[in-house]
Amino acid sequence: MRIRLALVAAASLVLPVVAFGEDPPAKVSYYKDVRPIMQQHCNGCHQPAKPLGGYVTTDHANLLKPGEREKAGVVPGKPGQSYLIEQIKVHANGRAEMPKNRDPLTAAQIKTVTDWVTQGAADDTPASAKAVAVDAANPPKYSAPPVVTAISFSADGKFLAVTGYHEILIYETDKYALKSRLIGISERVQSLAYSPDGKKIAAVGGAPGRFGEIQIWNPDSEKLLVSAPVTFDTLYGISWSPDSTKIAFGCSDNTVRAVDALTGKQLLQMGTHSDWVLGTAFSQDNLHLVSVGRDMSMKLTHVETQRFIDNVTSITPGGLKGGLITVDRRPMKEKRMQKVPADTPGAKPNLYDELLIAGADGVPRLYKMHREVKREIGDDSNRVREFEKMTGRISAAIFNPDGTKFAAVSSLDGKGEVRVYDANTGAKVQCEKVSGPAYATAWHPNGKLVASAGFDGTVWLHDPATGKLVNSFVVLPKK
Repeated sequence: MRIRLALVAAASLVLPVVAFGEDPPAKVSYYKDVRPIMQQHCNGCHQPAKPLGGYVTTDHANLLKPGEREKAGVVPGKPGQSYLIEQIKVHANGRAEMPKNRDPLTAAQIKTVTDWVTQGAADDTPASAKAVAVDAANPPKYSAPPVVTAISFSADGKFLAVTGYHEILIYETDKYALKSRLIGISERVQSLAYSPDGKKIAAVGGAPGRFGEIQIWNPDSEKLLVSAPVTFDTLYGISWSPDSTKIAFGCSDNTVRAVDALTGKQLLQMGTHSDWVLGTAFSQDNLHLVSVGRDMSMKLTHVETQRFIDNVTSITPGGLKGGLITVDRRPMKEKRMQKVPADTPGAKPNLYDELLIAGADGVPRLYKMHREVKREIGDDSNRVREFEKMTGRISAAIFNPDGTKFAAVSSLDGKGEVRVYDANTGAKVQCEKVSGPAYATAWHPNGKLVASAGFDGTVWLHDPATGKLVNSFVVLPKK
């Protein structure tokens, strides 16, 4: 017994001393823990296209470098000497230097970044995820033309913007030569549009399952004015308000949102859709916003109050046969007022607007924006007319400048179709020599040319009166 007790006592002498209290911080991963924080809160203002303060947060190597103040952003193992930690620290007034003009990071997020620096700021990015940097100094290199998801003419018709990989490509329309490449952090650019005043380009996209982003560019200076993260997936269906002060878009979290075109600050969020929102359009008086989505509905929202007003389309199951992808407001030559039902909240006359919608079932439809009669179960009273069905799914449909015609593009089984419809009679013109699935279309401001593009990276330029192919070019930057 004495021998056994002595052995136990001796063994206890070599046991480690355990300090009671807080557990040591868990190992923090740059790739899984820190990088998402940077993506959500920092990359919008600290990326190659917009390196505020001379500091870039889009990759590990740049986090360690100094900015304009010549202070190292991250000093491994030394959070007290890391300027990044100083900038995100919350002061007594509840504010932090960064993110600029936004709420500070949460205490948990600050602790994550600080613990990572304290633990040595290691880079654990998987080798498979270490892609070559894409920025103005290292533009995307294409082995094949990119899939074109959106195109837009400038207000004066001198330029055509086309989506690419990580970038917006600007072509001069006199010879369709590449003028500039606006390269951002979004891998996918899903939708873009020149502002009505022609001074800016807005685009939405992101990286699937990682982040969504809205970009606002000055195309003349090739300067990125705003980059704002929104949700954790790509964004869709961008539109400008007629006064060029607001930008709306749809999200895969079933919301429609609008932001200030100067700052990117969110002004509206409406969440009554039950599936992804894929298209948006403002009323001509800037007061209302319509949105369409995979839930087979078009909804009306009052912008200033962010209040849901009405389902513009029928809410009866089976009223529409598929999800809606695109919406465009019809340009109206003459402005007239439209009465609304007296039982509508805040009822007062609205400017009369018509909306073109299309989607999975291939049928373009024209609707009144505002209801004129009391809703009845099963009614579709806002519908003005339907147009002849196209082959496959319609990805884009847009009115010409005077609202008398619209162009629509579709795709099915590796083939594409481009049509021009008379908005009043329904008569159609079939456009020739479309070489693949078509996803995007835009009208030249003079109304005498329709541009379309899609899967094979070819931009087709058609005469809308005859459907004849006037010109075409392939989106394939050589440098």
